[in-house]
Amino acid sequence: MMAEANIKIVVEYDGTAYAGWQIQQNQTTIQGMLVEAVEKVTGETVNLIGAGRTDAGVHALGQVANFRIDHRLDPARYRDALNYYLPKDIRVKSSEEVPPAFHARFDAVYRRYRYLVAGDSSAIFRNQRYHCPFELNIGRLQEAAAVVEGEHDFAPFCVVASRQESNECHVYHSRWTRIGPLLVYEVRANRFLHSMVRSLVGSMLNLAAVDPDRNSLNLTLDRFKDIIGATTDERVAFTAPAHGLYLVSVGYQAKDSAHEILR
Repeated sequence: MMAEANIKIVVEYDGTAYAGWQIQQNQTTIQGMLVEAVEKVTGETVNLIGAGRTDAGVHALGQVANFRIDHRLDPARYRDALNYYLPKDIRVKSSEEVPPAFHARFDAVYRRYRYLVAGDSSAIFRNQRYHCPFELNIGRLQEAAAVVEGEHDFAPFCVVASRQESNECHVYHSRWTRIGPLLVYEVRANRFLHSMVRSLVGSMLNLAAVDPDRNSLNLTLDRFKDIIGATTDERVAFTAPAHGLYLVSVGYQAKDSAHEILR
């Protein structure tokens, strides 16, 4: 009998039409579409493990997933075979066999997210970036982003029902930059809580509003520091829209030559 192979795939998707990554009853999801594609290619139903559970409307440039299967298809050919059955807004970028113990979620040492903010509305890119309707102070955004770095309890930036026993995350990188007409937020951490990035972005946009009347949360930089620096049951209420958020990449430590490091 052939040994079961552990297949790792890297997936890009536009999340506009989907109810998020995770399979849900009576909903169209990214995970569900991939499982269906594997079944069409191999005739087998697999347990597909994703590195991150992106919400409805969130996009990905480098989502990582793995599944175990007893099938003789060359691992590298899963990419094209799955793409044949997938819709055009979901693309498998690569496929390979990895060690049996590899787990896309539990072996990840970091996830990297990006949020795009535009000053002008767009008919073409309306589902790929958030049109912020007020002027922003980029210097204040950069100051706020620096506060996020380090190890903190991010419970105030997590959906209450999804809070865990420990809500601490270690943020390795947090920075706003201007790229052409866009303001781009890049953040990398060992883990993220449910809606954490979108809540952080929403908070920073509020405190960076040039017109104080646009600051619906009445946030100041000092108040933002207090929220991040203290354990609190307070919930930051403003969450930036999903369509500006991207899961960019997932990083792993090398365990042998077949186990890729993503930086």
